Formats: sequence, structure tokens, C-alpha cells
Amino acid sequence: MCPAGSGPAPGALRPAFDVLDADRDGKISHDDLKAFFSSDVAAALSDEDIGSMISAADADRDGLVEFEEFERVLGGPHGGGGVMAEAFRVMDRDGDGKVGFGDLKAYLEMAGLPASDDDIWTMIRMGGSDGISFDALLKILSVVLANGL
Repeated sequence: MCPAGSGPAPGALRPAFDVLDADRDGKISHDDLKAFFSSDVAAALSDEDIGSMISAADADRDGLVEFEEFERVLGGPHGGGGVMAEAFRVMDRDGDGKVGFGDLKAYLEMAGLPASDDDIWTMIRMGGSDGISFDALLKILSVVLANGL
């Protein structure tokens, strides 16, 4: 089913967090995000843009994003849904808890992200033969982040 209030298994988002935490201090800082993005992307992002990303997750307003805050935003066990759960709900047009070929194709077109049918089938196979579940989506994103987008 669609992720209504539940998130991935505890720790499922840790690999993605660890990729963003460049200095491995357990917190994502402005400098960590700046280091993560490629030079082309970083050039397009202002300090204000990166500050906005931090602010979106920084619940305690210390200027850093701890793992629990990261989970809350992305929909982990402390998140009650989060941004990723909402994105998943948008992608899962028929509400069956899986993003299938038609769901993903429509979403990518709506988002202006060109992808061939072969690319879409590859993504579906990465998530499972009958579609991409919410947990599988988070795992795919973790792999993408770990490989530097």
C-alpha cells in the first residue's frame, strides 16, 4: 500500500545520509552539501539555496541536519511520511503501493525528466519485477547518491 504515515525500516536512510555527511561528523552541514554536489551543480546553487536545504530539515535550528532530522524529512520511522512519502504518493497514481511502468513514465514526463522506455524498465527492475515499492525507492535513491548521482 501507499506509505501512509509509515516509513522505511529503521536505518534504511543511513547510507544516503552518510554520503551527504562528507566530514563524517554525524551531521550534514552547509559545507557537506557544497562538497557533495558536482562543480557544475554547485556553481548553479547559491549559498542561499544550500541554506534553504539545510533549513528545511533543521528542526532544532542549529544550522546542521542530524540523522533523525534527515529521516523526518525523507519519511523514515521518525518522519511520519515526509517528502519522499509524498513524492511516492504522487508517483503511485493508482494507489496500489507500487510505482509501475505507467506511473513512473507519467511522473517523469510531468517532472520534465526525459527517459526512454528502456530506462524506465531498468528502474522498475531495480525496484522489483512488479513495480517499485516505497522501501525500494529509498534503496534506489541511496544507491544513486552513493554513486554520486
